[in-house]
Amino acid sequence: MIYTDIALGSVIVAVIFDLFVIRTQLLTKSVFWTSYAIILPFQLLTNWWLTSRNIVMYNPNAIIGRRLAGAPIEDLLFGFSLVLSVMGMWVFWGRKGIEGKK
Repeated sequence: MIYTDIALGSVIVAVIFDLFVIRTQLLTKSVFWTSYAIILPFQLLTNWWLTSRNIVMYNPNAIIGRRLAGAPIEDLLFGFSLVLSVMGMWVFWGRKGIEGKK
């Protein structure tokens, strides 16, 4: 399995997790997309910084080859999956805490 396959798989898992497992359905809410738009430039800046200094390097045979801000586009997929999953769990556990106090 190559990096691209894993990145695509992570997006699929994160979407299923959001929509069907924890049912926060953040993907349908503008607040998620606004938050993601704020986070994305920082992800790109961090990717550029890490790859331009060779702190993080990628095997060219394991990625598509397209890069954005120095990092392979697969990193954007991983970042999206991470942000969606963490925000989803935050909302889910926040609701559980509120429901538990009633």
